[in-house]
Amino acid sequence: MLFDTHVHLNARQFMEDRDEVIERAQQAGVQYMVVVGFNTETIPLAIEIAEKNEKIYAAVGWHPVDAIYYKEKHLDFIKELSTHEKVVALGEMGLDYHWDTSPKDVQESVFRKQIQLAKEINMPIIIHNRKATDDVIKILQEENAKEVGGIMHCYSGTVSDVKTCLDMNFHISLGGPVTFKNAPEVKEVAKIIPLDRLLIETDAPYLAPHPHRGKRNEPAYVTLVAKEIAKLKDMDYEALCRITTENALKLFRIK
Repeated sequence: MLFDTHVHLNARQFMEDRDEVIERAQQAGVQYMVVVGFNTETIPLAIEIAEKNEKIYAAVGWHPVDAIYYKEKHLDFIKELSTHEKVVALGEMGLDYHWDTSPKDVQESVFRKQIQLAKEINMPIIIHNRKATDDVIKILQEENAKEVGGIMHCYSGTVSDVKTCLDMNFHISLGGPVTFKNAPEVKEVAKIIPLDRLLIETDAPYLAPHPHRGKRNEPAYVTLVAKEIAKLKDMDYEALCRITTENALKLFRIK
């Protein structure tokens, strides 16, 4: 039994065959998923998908790439939807210094407002971090995000940053890059994450694991992520599946 903690079934890449993708995931043992919405287009669809599937849940937030389009009404929109029975986290939120779409100060403001909302409603947060680790950590510490904790999604920090994230009450989630042959840092990260703070994900349709790298990712491939981590940790694959699923159910407060 596997839990893909971060998937974009609401992406346009799945518009033609979403039901088949979900079926393949279930056949592969992926019983639970969280579909992440991050703007006005993807949030309603994330909830719609969750409503139609018993073990699929949703997260709602505002992506840093879309921060330039943020208005105050969007925070009210997210807050209202956070009460939906299938919404289990706020996010993804954070900083992205790779895509030059939103000024850094705008990204930071939108990020801080979402952390503050999460603390107000007591809900875990999902962090997007691309080439911005130091600033992400600084903001999480300044906003005392430790109160709610959450997930460092598709962790891209260094080995030395892991303890800092754990100390801030965050889980570390690994995806396709842990299977890449040219990604030694994330493999070392996988080895040191405590089992009770480890999560797995696909971020599908992006970041497909080896041997599907460069192609459309899908939640069934989270099995490849789990197998690689089990190998790196020198542990039983089924045990890793069980532990990471239990971790996710506990974090998202799913009974």
